[in-house]
Amino acid sequence: MKAKYIFIAALAAVAMLNSSCEKVSPQGVLMGNTAVEDRVEMSYKYYRENNMEQKFDYDLQDFTEDGYSFLVGADSHVTTDLGRMNEMFQIGLDNDDLFFCHLGDIADTKPEYYINLQNCIFEAKAKYVEKYYYFDEDTREYYRKDAKYPLPKEYQDIQFPFFPVVGNHDLTHNGWALWSNIFGSSFYEFDIYVGDDDNGESVYDHFIFLDTASGTLGKLQVDLIEQGVLDGKNYLNYRHTFIFSHTNIFLPQNMQFASTFPREEAYFLLKQFDEWNASIVFCGHVHKWDEQIFNAVYFLTLDSMSERNSPNPGDYLVRVKIDKEGAVELEKVHMNYVAKK
Repeated sequence: MKAKYIFIAALAAVAMLNSSCEKVSPQGVLMGNTAVEDRVEMSYKYYRENNMEQKFDYDLQDFTEDGYSFLVGADSHVTTDLGRMNEMFQIGLDNDDLFFCHLGDIADTKPEYYINLQNCIFEAKAKYVEKYYYFDEDTREYYRKDAKYPLPKEYQDIQFPFFPVVGNHDLTHNGWALWSNIFGSSFYEFDIYVGDDDNGESVYDHFIFLDTASGTLGKLQVDLIEQGVLDGKNYLNYRHTFIFSHTNIFLPQNMQFASTFPREEAYFLLKQFDEWNASIVFCGHVHKWDEQIFNAVYFLTLDSMSERNSPNPGDYLVRVKIDKEGAVELEKVHMNYVAKK
């Protein structure tokens, strides 16, 4: 538990950097003082130094060949009430979802809210480790249960499989310092091995996470995408590519572009999704369910899972199921938590 308190102390120190000033972008997006160019530059440095393309725990590859599922939520806006975030993690653990994704605006940026969020993640990780790992008294290390070739790990090296993107509310009050202190990079990708094809070639599913929190990709992120930074290892045989963005591409129930992306970037993204052969693009931001198909790509926008924005029980999560043959099924997942009064 020592690492937990060191982290909380670090957040408290970061809090001194906070400002009460907030900005609104020309596109009308509430944002913080750390511009997308700076975030992407810092993220790319972190990405390279921490092997972000390999951030998916290889122990989990043993559980993907016969199909798997993952859970997606959006816009939790965590403050003092962690009920919905706790519920999301518990739902995933109860249903053996392989990992969790979050589409931004994870917390409203006060240091105590991020301390609450980090405590929530620590507690979820403890439950995750208890369910899926065993502790070997002889080696004093943890091993994944039922893995073919479990790798020994110390507790702090076990990865809790939670993959978020950054949202505009995550950046207010200089919140980037808080967000990045927990999650590191605002854009990244990873691959999941899902078996071999008829020719004996390994097949993968591909997951790409974009920084769209400011309503713009920015020049550096566009340049990096064009250079293939998020393309993974180009020789891999991809079955599906899933993309995660905070800012939505289209207006809900309307094939017009969302007002936040510059039109040139919207065209760039649509072209890039086609080049990536994307299966699904997941978006948040507007707190409204929406699904559309454009150029054979399925766009799914999620409602807010925040108990303040969505106070009544409802379907606020999406479970993505992928079977052994690669067929994809989506199901809305009900949340029951109601905020305490």
